Amino acid sequence: MSLIVAFTMGLSIWHFSVFVPDHEYRFWGGIVGSLLASAAGAMITGAAFWLGSARTIGDTDLLSALVAVPGALAGLGLAYLIGWRAERELAARSAPLE
Repeated sequence: MSLIVAFTMGLSIWHFSVFVPDHEYRFWGGIVGSLLASAAGAMITGAAFWLGSARTIGDTDLLSALVAVPGALAGLGLAYLIGWRAERELAARSAPLE
C-alpha cells in the first residue's frame, strides 16, 4: 500500500511541473519522461525509508506520503537537468562555425 502512496505523491508533485517554462521540451523525455522521473524518485526514496526504518510496506500513514516528496522533486530536477544539457549540446552542434 505504501508504494501506491509514494507513486501517488510522485504523480501529484508532477502536476506542478506544468509551471516550469517549456515543460514539454526541457524535461528529458518530455511530459512522459517527467512523469516517470517523478514517480521513480518518489518510490525510490519511499523504499529507502521503509527499508531503513524496519517498517513493512503495508504500513501507511502521513509520513509515508511526506517521505516521497523529496524523491519526486529530485527525480524532476534530474530529468530537467538531463534535458537542459541535451538541448544545450544540440544547440552547440547546430551553431554555425565562425
